[in-house]
Amino acid sequence: MAVTYPRKLRNQLGARDILSQVVRDREIHLITLNRYRYNEQRSCKDLTDLIETLNGQPRELVRDLSHHVADEARHAMWLTDLLYELNFDIGTPPGSSYIDEFERLIDRNLSLEDGIIEALAAINVTEKRGCEYFSAHIKALKDAPQTEENIKIRETIEKIMPEEAGHVRWGTRWLAEVARQSPEKRLKVEQAKQKYAAIEQAAFEAGMDITIGAELRRVEKLVSVANTMPLWERPAYLMERLPQTLLAPDLQQTRIMAVQKAWERVNADPKAFMERFVPMFLSGLNGKMPTAPQQVEP
Repeated sequence: MAVTYPRKLRNQLGARDILSQVVRDREIHLITLNRYRYNEQRSCKDLTDLIETLNGQPRELVRDLSHHVADEARHAMWLTDLLYELNFDIGTPPGSSYIDEFERLIDRNLSLEDGIIEALAAINVTEKRGCEYFSAHIKALKDAPQTEENIKIRETIEKIMPEEAGHVRWGTRWLAEVARQSPEKRLKVEQAKQKYAAIEQAAFEAGMDITIGAELRRVEKLVSVANTMPLWERPAYLMERLPQTLLAPDLQQTRIMAVQKAWERVNADPKAFMERFVPMFLSGLNGKMPTAPQQVEP
């Protein structure tokens, strides 16, 4: 079977590029940790919903998913304890939600069999992104000043990383087992992997890209997702999601927060604001991303 890996942000910035900048700014660093916490916490709910949908069958998968919930809850607990100890916010993170965008792009009108395959593909691709970012985060923290706080953060992520890697191996094994059952199921697995790779990339970029033209780039990603589906399913999928993709209310709110944060950071200095924030925002016009987009992240 083909192996899918997470792609860079707009094919330019990788996880290491991003995390090396994040760890230099304490506020952005802690917001990033809170996003990890939120995602781990939210995945417990989503996995529980899947278990309830399966209603006890297949038994091995239900058992494995219950273990997965326990792992994610433990990760959320470790990150919550860490942020609590650092006296930082443990509420819903600001800005666009990766999970909300991911779920918005999912097609839920599926049979139980197809739903299991797509759920496994979705879990697998999101866990791969998590592993990529945790690995890059650990590397960035090893390269950063070895303060007590940075060491504490690194040790927490290092506890989580092996279990996340185990989740990727688990998902890959399950998808391979399903694919071996018949040529028809093998095809379904390959299609699901392509579909969820496109969905995950779209959700990832939606949460990272606030520069001008981001709405149209979201539409491009939406079309990329639709192109992984049978031809007759594409029009309905696009028409249902196109209005919100173009209007992107979460993006507009994130931009407002980013402007407010940038204004605060330059101490209400118009000259500094024009020199530092405006070029970053306008970078979408020429398709280039700034070297450190996180510097104005809300």
